[in-house]
Amino acid sequence: MIILIAGDTHTGKTLLAQKLLEKYKYPYFSIDHLKMGTIRSGQCKLPADSNDMELADYLWPIVKEIIKTCIENSQNLIIEGCYIPFGWENDFTDEYRKQIKYICLIFSQEYIRHNFQDILKYENVIEKRQTTDIILEDMNKTNRYNLKQCISRKYNYILIDKSYLMNIDDIINIIHREG
Repeated sequence: MIILIAGDTHTGKTLLAQKLLEKYKYPYFSIDHLKMGTIRSGQCKLPADSNDMELADYLWPIVKEIIKTCIENSQNLIIEGCYIPFGWENDFTDEYRKQIKYICLIFSQEYIRHNFQDILKYENVIEKRQTTDIILEDMNKTNRYNLKQCISRKYNYILIDKSYLMNIDDIINIIHREG
């Protein structure tokens, strides 16, 4: 099984992937590592601070082939990152899609407004990041967009509204839910 964890920056994709690894022993792959590897190696000429759409256009063809390879070899993998495009399912046949579970982590506008400093404070809970200049309005806009896309496409998502505490079993139930 492949589990795709999407969402905007700082929504806890890496934290969720780590918790799933600990509970289910599925390895995880961060698309950010692929991004930095291709940029640092010179394979990708885009700068590290390129917009997410440009990076997704570059990285997704590689990631989708990794997914296909894992499915063909009956390997489980969690893939997390901001660069999973809406419409990802169109790149796979029904047989592949049966092996892929998708979930998007989304902050509500209220959660961002009341917890923005905490969101920034916990950015290094799993990995040490270089400090980024995140703007509250941009985070609101992207999370609002992600929610609209998930609703219109009937994707599984978790709306982080009141509390950030994630119950892993509840998340797994959402991932396994049909539709």
